[in-house]
Amino acid sequence: MALRIGIILGSTRPGRRGAFLAAWVLDAARQHGGADYEVIDLADYALGNLDEPGNPTFAQYTHEHTRAWSRVVAGFDGFVFVVPEYNHSFPGALKNAIDYIYNEWNDKAAGIVSYGGWAAGVRAAEALRLVLAEVQVATVRTQPAVNTHVGFGADGYTPTAGITELVPTMLDQLLSWASALKTVRTTRNCNAA
Repeated sequence: MALRIGIILGSTRPGRRGAFLAAWVLDAARQHGGADYEVIDLADYALGNLDEPGNPTFAQYTHEHTRAWSRVVAGFDGFVFVVPEYNHSFPGALKNAIDYIYNEWNDKAAGIVSYGGWAAGVRAAEALRLVLAEVQVATVRTQPAVNTHVGFGADGYTPTAGITELVPTMLDQLLSWASALKTVRTTRNCNAA
């Protein structure tokens, strides 16, 4: 069965440039191959501020929006986070989405494509790595970083040569880790049965 990789659009902000970047990453990933890819737009999920009364480790969800989010994340073997930098970190909507659930993230791999002003979102990516480590997501080393002053127009995103070279490298690393961690999850689930 093919790996499933979700490309998480980590901003819900109206007019966000990340939608253009996520669309380009999806196209680049599909050309790269090796998995089934799909964009997961946080704006499509009515998560609001974390409103589950229990610890997400126990997966005793009381709201349908949480159960729906749980099913989405559980259905993927890995992720590419397309994340902007807001005030030296990543958006609260993304942190909230991560915090809603726990087990569904465990033993999966992730790549990060950051974007922002002159720092190109690298500080957001580094902050995100810390959070992903806590929910047991292994992040890969290669990290494409996109300067929003270059390549974005009213109709989309045109990548620079550096980004077009880095994304396939990131995907190679991601697919290797996602495949290995799928084996870990399968072994864990067999041992638990």
